[in-house]
Amino acid sequence: MTAVVMTAPAFAEEGVKLVIDGEELTTEVAPQEGNPLDPVRSGWTFRSEETQALETDDFENPGFPLVDYGEELWNTADGSTGKSCASCHGDASESMKGVRASMPKWNKEKNTLFTLEDYINLSREEHQGAKPWKWESQEMLGMTAYIGLQSRGMPVNVSIDGPAKEWFEKGKKMYYTRYGQLDLACAQCHEDNQGTMIRADHLSQGQINGFPTYRFKWSGLGSIHRRFKGCMDNIRAEPFKRGSDEFTALELYVAWRGQGLSVETPAVRN
Repeated sequence: MTAVVMTAPAFAEEGVKLVIDGEELTTEVAPQEGNPLDPVRSGWTFRSEETQALETDDFENPGFPLVDYGEELWNTADGSTGKSCASCHGDASESMKGVRASMPKWNKEKNTLFTLEDYINLSREEHQGAKPWKWESQEMLGMTAYIGLQSRGMPVNVSIDGPAKEWFEKGKKMYYTRYGQLDLACAQCHEDNQGTMIRADHLSQGQINGFPTYRFKWSGLGSIHRRFKGCMDNIRAEPFKRGSDEFTALELYVAWRGQGLSVETPAVRN
């Protein structure tokens, strides 16, 4: 079995601010009641200066070509109804503001917890009469990045009340459950060993406030559930499917752990 070697903590320089387009984003907050992290820190604070700099410049940020594609899709008619997203929702900078910050959230009509991807495909099928997009398709990533951008700078603020509470508890249980041949839980890396080195990278707190995120490892944008799957692959576990109830529950719990951090979509990570 391959050993996982970790070294002493090494954090980003104190006082460094994430400023994008003249707006300072919140990358560190005090934890809400019940959150074991103190302080709560964005993954941006664990990155190198070079990676940090890419995220601060929309022109240099390698995730923006797909954001532009998402904007194009927003205004393009599709499906049997001949409608675009803009036909119903108008200007995304107004109608989609705050949407990413509140995801995932309970859908009363469908009586289940919905991710942003679920809401997009629901709208495509029921309102546009169009085929749903695959989870990791360029279309879905472009649209989630474009919608996510409209919430950039807003604090993550997910609801775990009512029927969402059961999903939250399920996600929490998953976070502390050991999986795979390496017998590891999410918490062992992102809680117990945050800031230490694993191979050539610092372990962050595993916050998801910047997704979809551009990762150099992927050479492109990827979804939250792709990152979850990658973690499970790394510990040699049988991963759940993207869009599964398991990953959706885990998404809610992890989003709650980052409550108060600014949405950074699209973030840049290693």
